[in-house]
Amino acid sequence: MNDLPTCYNPKESEDKWYTFWEKNNLFSTKVNPSKKSFCIVIPPPNITGILHMGHALNNTIQDILIRYHRMKGEEALWMPGTDHAGIATQNVVEKSIAKEGLKRQDLGREKFIERVWQWRENYGSTIIRQLKKLGASCDWSRTRFTMDDEYSNAVREAFIKLYSRHPTGLIYQGDKIINWCPRCQTALSDEEAPHKDLQANLYYLKYPFKDNPDEFVVVATTRPETMLGDTAVAVNPRDKRYKKLVGKNLILPLINREIKVIADSMVDMKFGTGAVKVTPAHDPNDYTLGAKHHLEFINVMHPDGRMNENAGDYKDMDRFEAREVILEDLKEKGLLEKVEPHSLSAGHCYRCHTIIEPYLSKQWFVKMGPLAKPAIEAVKKGKIKFHPKRWTKVYLNWMENIQDWCISRQIWWGHRIPIWYCRDCKNVAMASVETPVKCTKCGSTDIYQDQDVLDTWFSSWLWPFATFGWPFEYTTEEKDDKRLAISDKQKDLNYFYPTSVLVTAPEIIFFWVARMIMAGMEFMKDIPFRDVYIHGTVRDIEGKKMSKSLGNVIDPLDIINEYGADALRFSLISITAQGQDVYLSKERFEQGRNFANKIWNASRFILMNLEPANIDTDLCIFFKKENLGLVNRWILSRFYSVLKEVNKNFSAYKFNEAANTLYSFFWHEFCDWYLEAIKHDIRNAQNQVVMYKILEKFLRAIHPIMPFVSEEIWQRINACLSGRQETTRQRDNETTSIMVCPWPHIQEQIIDGRTESQAQIIFDLITEMRNLRSSIELKDTKKLKFSVYAHTKIKQGLIRDNAALIKNLAKLEELELLELNQRPANTISAVNQAADIYLHFSGLFDSAAEQQKIKGKINNLEKIIKSKIAQLNNADFLKRAPKEIVDKEKENKTKLEDELRRLEKMSNELR
Repeated sequence: MNDLPTCYNPKESEDKWYTFWEKNNLFSTKVNPSKKSFCIVIPPPNITGILHMGHALNNTIQDILIRYHRMKGEEALWMPGTDHAGIATQNVVEKSIAKEGLKRQDLGREKFIERVWQWRENYGSTIIRQLKKLGASCDWSRTRFTMDDEYSNAVREAFIKLYSRHPTGLIYQGDKIINWCPRCQTALSDEEAPHKDLQANLYYLKYPFKDNPDEFVVVATTRPETMLGDTAVAVNPRDKRYKKLVGKNLILPLINREIKVIADSMVDMKFGTGAVKVTPAHDPNDYTLGAKHHLEFINVMHPDGRMNENAGDYKDMDRFEAREVILEDLKEKGLLEKVEPHSLSAGHCYRCHTIIEPYLSKQWFVKMGPLAKPAIEAVKKGKIKFHPKRWTKVYLNWMENIQDWCISRQIWWGHRIPIWYCRDCKNVAMASVETPVKCTKCGSTDIYQDQDVLDTWFSSWLWPFATFGWPFEYTTEEKDDKRLAISDKQKDLNYFYPTSVLVTAPEIIFFWVARMIMAGMEFMKDIPFRDVYIHGTVRDIEGKKMSKSLGNVIDPLDIINEYGADALRFSLISITAQGQDVYLSKERFEQGRNFANKIWNASRFILMNLEPANIDTDLCIFFKKENLGLVNRWILSRFYSVLKEVNKNFSAYKFNEAANTLYSFFWHEFCDWYLEAIKHDIRNAQNQVVMYKILEKFLRAIHPIMPFVSEEIWQRINACLSGRQETTRQRDNETTSIMVCPWPHIQEQIIDGRTESQAQIIFDLITEMRNLRSSIELKDTKKLKFSVYAHTKIKQGLIRDNAALIKNLAKLEELELLELNQRPANTISAVNQAADIYLHFSGLFDSAAEQQKIKGKINNLEKIIKSKIAQLNNADFLKRAPKEIVDKEKENKTKLEDELRRLEKMSNELR
C-alpha cells in the first residue's frame, strides 16, 4: 500500500508539521527528576536581526543537539530569547524617525524610548519567526528578552553586587582614554572596536624651540589634527640624538603653546624620527605618559568628532576636515617637512564602521582581574572544554591579559546605570536595585539617575542563569503566589544549570563566552556550561566573508523557499567540518534537496511494496543470525555500525561526519545495494521486516538533521501500520511524533564484521563487472557471460553461494567459476582483492573498432591529465583556491590516471 505523492513538497510539509509540534507542546520542558537534563541557551539574536547564513548554521547545530538529546530520553531545553542590542537598535530607530524629519533629541529621551518599544513590538520578533522556518525546536513558552522587567532586575542586581563587592567593589568610575564612536557618540569596549588595516600617511611636523625658533624637533604622526592637544614631545632616554634636548621648551605650532621635551623608555626610537608628540587626551599610550609625567590633558574634540574651543581657529571643523586645513597651514608656515605612505591599523565601530577616536572621558568600568581568575581555573581544570581544542589557548591568552571593561554607553536605549545623584548634597554613592525616592545621605528628594546605559554585553553575560529568573531575592511583602512562582523558577535553574553546551561563533568568544564564564563563577559560583562548540565562519565559494557590499550573500530564507529547510540544514551541516570555515555556493544546496528526494522516493517504493501483515511476524525468529540471509545480515549490521558511528560523531561535535555517514549509508548501501538486491523478492516476509525496520530507524536517526521530511514519512508509515502496538510511539499520552520517539538502540549482537566483509566482497565483484560492461558501452539489457577466478577457496565458496545474487545485480546470463587462473580467450579483465574477473566479448562487438575507440579515449584522457598537472603545478592557483578545491582537483587527477591505466590494459587485451 502507498499514499505518498510522487514528489516531496517541502512547502506543504514544513509549516504543517511545525504547527503540529507547537500545537501539541512538543518543544516544552519541565523539571523531571527521573530524566537527565540537557540544556542549551540560544545566543540571543538582536531584535534588529534577520536570519543570515551564520544564524542558519549556528541554530541548525543547536537544533540537532536538542532533537538528538530529546530522543535519547533527556529533558532537552533550548532556551530562546532576543537581545535588546543597544547601539544597533537605537541606530535603526533613529534612521526610522529621520524619515519623519526628526532626531532623537527632538523627541526627548522618554518619547524616543517609547518609539523604540513600539519598533520592537512591530519588528522585534522577525528573527524568531524566521528561526521557526528553519525548524528550531526551542521551548518558545520560555522566550526571554534582555529588557523585560524580570531580566532588567537581574541586570541591576548584578551591577549592585559588583559595585558593593567586598572590600573595595569591582565597579568604579574614572577618567580614561576609551574608544569613542563620533557617529554613535558612545564609548566602546576594545572588543567593539575591531581594527582594520588602512593605507594612510605619516606626517613629519617641525616643532620650533622656544629660545631658537629657527631650529626644530621633527615629530612623525598619523593624526596631525590631534597636535592641537599636544602637551609634550617625548624621546627615549637611550636615544643619543636627543639626549641634550630633554627638558628644553618647544612652541606648539598653530596654537603657540609652550611644551617640554620629556624622556621616557616607552618611546620607540625606530618610529619616525624617534621623537613623538604627546597628546594625553587622545591616545592611550600618551595617556599613560601624561599621567606618569603629570602633563596637562587637553581634549580638542566634541563628542561628534568636530573640533572644540581648545582647537583655536579650527573650532567646529570635522576632525578629518581639520586635518587637511592644519596640514595646509603647516605647509604654508614651512613646518611640514614631508609626507610618507604608511600602513596602519585603526579601530572601527563594530556597528556603523566609523573610525573610532581615542577619547578622554569619564566612564564606568568593571575590574576584570578578580573575575578572570576563577574563570581561567575552570578552563584549565577541564570543567569547561572548548571544541575544537585550539580555542582554549585563545581564551586563556585573552583572559590572562584582560583589561578593565568599560561598561557605560552614552545612548538612550538600554539598561540605565543604577546610580543616583543628589543635587543638594552632591552625594554620588546611591546604588540601588529599586529606584530610590530620596537621598540616603541628606534626605533630599531632588535626586536623578545617571544618564548612561550599560553595555549590551553587561546584560548578555548573565544569560545562562538570568533567563531562569535569577536572583530569586524578593521581599516578604510579596504575595504568596508570586513566591511560589519564584520557587518553581529556582527549581528550573537548579535542574538545568549548569547548561550543557554553548554553540557560538569565534568572533564573540571575548564579547560573550568569556564574560558568561566569569559571570557564572561570580554570581552562581559554578560554570555556566560544560562544553563550548565554536563553529567556523560562513564564506562564499571563493573564501570571502559574505557581505551585502560584496554582493555575495545567500539568503537562507530564499534557500528554504526554493529547496526546503531540510535541504538547507543538511547541506550546511554536511560541509561544516569541526573548526573549519564553511564555503558556500547556491549549488551546494542541491545536495540536500536531492537527498530529501532520495529519502522520499525510497520510502515511497517501500510503502508501495509493504504488507502490514508481514510486519507482525515474530522478529525474534528473524533476528537470529542463522535465520537471516547474507544481504539482510549485512544491512542490519551496517545500520547498527553506522548508528554507532553517528552517536560517536554527535558526542564529539563532528556533525558533518554524522550527516555524511547517514547520507552514504542510505544512498549507497540501503538504496543502491540492499533495495536492489531484494527487489526481485521484495514480498518475502524476512525482507519486508528488515526493509521496514531499517527505514523506520533511519528516519529516527536522520530526524535531528532533517526533521520535516523524516516526520512526514514517519507519520505516513505510522498511519499505514496504525493498528499495531509496536509502531505507536507516545510520550505521556501526548500526540505521536517522530521527535518524541526514542533514539534507535544499538543492537551490538547484530553487528558482524565478518558478514560486512563477505557482502563487500560480493558487491565489489559486481561493481567490477558493471565497470567492465560500461567500459565497452554495453547496455544493461544485454545478458553477458563472466568467468571468475577466486583467489582463495573461501572466497570461491562465498561467490558460489551468492551466484544468484551476483547474476541478478550484474545482469549476467552465465557466471563461470574457474578452478585455474587462466585467462579465457576473447575476454577483457579486471582484478580486485578477491578475484580475477573476465568478460567474454566474442560476438558482442568488432574488437578492432573497439580498440580504435579506446585509443581515442586514451588520447583524450592524456590531454585532460596534462591539463590537470599544469593546474596543480600553478603556484597562483594553489595560493588562491580554497584547500577543499585543491584537494578535489588532486582527487580528480588520481581518478583520471586510474581510468587511463584501465583503458591501456583493456586496449592490450583486445589485440
